[in-house]
Amino acid sequence: MSTTKDNWIPEICYEDESEGFSANLPFIPVPAEEKMPSILYIFESRETGEFEPGPEGEDLPVTEMDLHQFCDMGVLKEKLSIDIYDAVRLVLGLEKMQSAVTKGQQITENIRKNLGQQL
Repeated sequence: MSTTKDNWIPEICYEDESEGFSANLPFIPVPAEEKMPSILYIFESRETGEFEPGPEGEDLPVTEMDLHQFCDMGVLKEKLSIDIYDAVRLVLGLEKMQSAVTKGQQITENIRKNLGQQL
């Protein structure tokens, strides 16, 4: 049965460390008929240190909820000019794209040299 964009809710999962591998990076299992969302909305929940009475008189912590939005950098790279995309990267604490690519190529070259495989 195919789901629609309106009722598919992405689930953020983490690798089980008992399986012997964990990069501590979350993943979203995407059904074959769905697409990875281009933006995710996630609430940050933070306890205030205050308490309020619960339904049975128990102390329940008061939490503040703050909404955050996370976007797919691939979508931004595809849809924005390189100058605007680089501006977004800089705001996020990343290097400009060309600088990051150059450094990545150097890292790959160093790995290949260490493995005895010249480029």
